[in-house]
This record gives sequence, C-alpha cells and structure tokens, in this order.
Amino acid sequence: MTTIVRFAPSPTGMIHIGNARTALFNWLFALKTSGQLIQRFDDTDVARSKQEHADAILTDLAWLGIKPSAIEYQSKRFAIYDAAVAKLKAAGLLYPCYETAEELERRRKIRLSRRLPPVYGREALKLTADEISALEADGRKPHWRFLLPNFADDPFAPRRTEVHWDDVVRGPQTVDLASMSDPVLVREDGTYLYTLPSVADDIEMGITHIIRGDDHVTNTGAQIALFRALGAEPPAFGHHNLLTTASGEGLSKRTGALSITGLRESGIEPMAVASLAVLIGTSESVQPVATMEELAARFDPAATSKSAAKFDPAEVGTLNRALIHQMPFTEVQTRLAELDIDGPQAEAFWLAVRGNLETVADAATWWRIVREGPDTAESLSDEDRGFVSEAFDLLPPEPWDRGTWKIWTDAVKAQSGRKGKALFMPLRLALTGRLSGPELADLLPLLGRAGTLARRP
Repeated sequence: MTTIVRFAPSPTGMIHIGNARTALFNWLFALKTSGQLIQRFDDTDVARSKQEHADAILTDLAWLGIKPSAIEYQSKRFAIYDAAVAKLKAAGLLYPCYETAEELERRRKIRLSRRLPPVYGREALKLTADEISALEADGRKPHWRFLLPNFADDPFAPRRTEVHWDDVVRGPQTVDLASMSDPVLVREDGTYLYTLPSVADDIEMGITHIIRGDDHVTNTGAQIALFRALGAEPPAFGHHNLLTTASGEGLSKRTGALSITGLRESGIEPMAVASLAVLIGTSESVQPVATMEELAARFDPAATSKSAAKFDPAEVGTLNRALIHQMPFTEVQTRLAELDIDGPQAEAFWLAVRGNLETVADAATWWRIVREGPDTAESLSDEDRGFVSEAFDLLPPEPWDRGTWKIWTDAVKAQSGRKGKALFMPLRLALTGRLSGPELADLLPLLGRAGTLARRP
C-alpha cells in the first residue's frame, strides 16, 4: 500500500513556522516511506480564503523543498461533501438542531452549575414534527449534528465508549465519545465546518496517515467515528507537539508571526528553517542539516516530545550561519551570479568570505569591497596612516597566493617592530574598511598587487 499523506491549511494568511512543521512532518514521512503528499487547501470559508494566500503557501512549500504530488481545493469538491451528508442523513446519523448560540450557552452553564460535563444533551432529537414546523415558520434554520455512537439503544443515555488508536507520534491514545458533544458538521446557512469535508476528502483521496498538531487530539475520536459511519476504515493518526514563540505565545497566520515568507525574505536558508522546525521539541539534537534527504533519515515522529516547543528566531540564525559557512560554491553559484558575483574569481571569493556571512546576500557587500575598495567610514589615525603607507612599500612581487599575507606581514613586523593588533588592524582597515571580516590571507590574492596598492592611504 502506498503511503499518502496530506497538508491541509486554510488559505487565510501566510503560513508560519508552526504550519511548516506540520507540512515538513508529512513530507518527511512520505519520503521515508516512498509515499506521496497531497497539498489540499481547506478553502470552504469563501469569505476569508484567498487564492493569493494559496499561491503564497505553494511558494513557501516549494522554497522549503516540499513537492506535493497533487494540489486540491475543497471549494471545488462540494459534490463529495453533499453526497456524504445525504449518506449520513439516510442512516439517521445527521440530525437537525434549532438552538441559537445563546440557548446553547445557557444550557452549558446550567450543566456546569450541576457539576455535569458541558456536552450537548441531544434535545433536538426530542422535537416533534409540529415543533420543528413551528421553529421553521419562525424563521429558524437548523444546523446539523453527527450522532456519535456512544450509546446502546437510548441516545439520551450515553455510556462510556472508548475509541483507541496507536498514534504515530504519541503512541497509544484513548478518547471517550461520551465525554464530547455531537459535533456540528453543517451550519445554519448550509456551509460545512472543518470535520466533514476533511473526513470525506481523506476517504476519497485514500489518505493513509493524518499527521497534524496535537491540538486536534480530542477531535480524533469523533473523526474516527465519522470515518466508520461513512463506511471507511480510518487512516493512521499522528499528533505532533505545537511550536510557540520564544515567549510561549501561539503562532497565527493572521498576525504573520514567524511567517515562512518573512524568514525567506530575510535571507534565511530553507534548510535552516526545516532543520529547526523538525528537530526542535524532539529527542534529536538541533543541528543544521544540509539536505532534505539527510533530514528524512534523522526524522522519527515517535521521538517528538508531548510538550510544546519554543521557536527562537535567534536559533534559526545560528543554524543559518552554520549552513552558509559550509556551503560549497556549486550550491550557491547561481545565486551569486544573480548578485553579479561571477567570473574566474567567484569561487575563490566565496570560499574566502562565506565564513563571515549571515546570509548569502551579504556576499555582495564583500564583493564590492574586493572589487571597488572600502565602503565604510572607518578611518586610520595619522600614526597608523604613516605606518600603512610604509607597509605598502614592502608588498612582495606577484604571483600571490594564501602565503603572501604572512610573507608581507613578517616583513612589515621586522621593519616596524609592530605586532599583534597594532600590526594587523591598520592593515585590515586600509584594505577593507572593516574592523573584522574574512581572513586577509584569503582576500589578498583576490585584490592583487595593483588592487592592494590602490588602497594605499
């Protein structure tokens, strides 16, 4: 059997690092099992769902290296949901309810005051045909609830009904259907809530594993019951822990907190995001992983903690630097060319500067320094200016290589008597205009003798 998983966000905003965690868990699970990932958009909320958000999500997933085998939109699949509703109604498992939100809240408070669980009491099942007619004549339109199989003969006498599943992430799980209300599947205006379209699609698409955040654990019992009511065997479920901000706050697409688009536009590497999103909150150490294949090899959903994990943007920055500092020229060559960094010196330049970069785009600054000269306001004292000018008289003849820097500074040291910071810092300032940066032994051959002399103060 081919493994088929799905990532099913609602296109109501930019996906954040927490959404990406779910997408990556599914993608890596598919990679490990030679399976497929379906990208499914939960866009039945027509008012809030936007195609521009769906397009942005697809762009973010592609940037992360996630490659869905199909893209589906729930807004184009209403016939499937209508058929599911008809099947449930025919079986007597979907019943109309006419209570207003205020009436339901009042009943909930009464149950709580009596120390009873605040579950729906199925009062709508007691309505007579005349009562229903009167409600509808009064303008009431029903919402529709799924009758949970948590009773023997009398729906008003629910009994403990355990639903068990072996969670891919959390291990054995149990939910008691008697502890929950019959879920609303269809609103008063005929639109669908999340549960029915999701289950109907999972059946029709042959989803074998549902991997999602652990905020859905309590929903799973009712969804398993709905799968069976629609004549399907439920897929396997896995519920991973959620990510929060460093301060412990939840993430939201609407606020754009830690959005993938924002991380991408700030120059963060996709594998830095993927490494942290997948490995944080697991028993694996959080380290930069260079390829998705390597990350898939390390990925073990069962190694995920049950408690929430905090995402600190500083950590992704650390991973990003580590990846860039080891990145081969072949991997970044095209991106450098887009920054006008090309030609015979491009590879040597990259190897010289990568260890000092925060992002790949930062290489453009150092390319400009190498090609055009210092571009900052750091200046030499009068004493250092004279020292540097004399030092330039000692530049060795070409050809130059990495050893030229030592030959030159040894000669300068012998003549001037300077050493350490007093020797090297003025030379660095004259050559780059910066107090820190790449090894000058690597930069000097890129400057060449003529280019170095052009920086003489």
